[in-house]
Amino acid sequence: MSWLLLLVAGLFEAVWAIGLEYSDGFTKPRPTAVTVVAMAISVVLLARAVRELPIGTAYAVWTGIGAVVTVIYGLTVLDEPASPARLFFLGFIVVGIVGLHQTGG
Repeated sequence: MSWLLLLVAGLFEAVWAIGLEYSDGFTKPRPTAVTVVAMAISVVLLARAVRELPIGTAYAVWTGIGAVVTVIYGLTVLDEPASPARLFFLGFIVVGIVGLHQTGG
């Protein structure tokens, strides 16, 4: 159950990271509200996950999930560049997440 909580926490981390793009420096009320709520949900779920998982593993996986989802969103929705090198190094993050899951708790 803690890994599922961590996965959802990581997805909410991506929501708030992406929300920063739309909040325009916290000047737009609706995107700002979504961003702040997603931040709170993400951190609460992370806190619950670390009741059973090592903090180092949980934090690395949480940020990794958020980073991967945010980059994929940027590539597919925001038309950010998808160079082979960028995709290659994004793959390293995914490998790290999977490896930490397999070995860390």
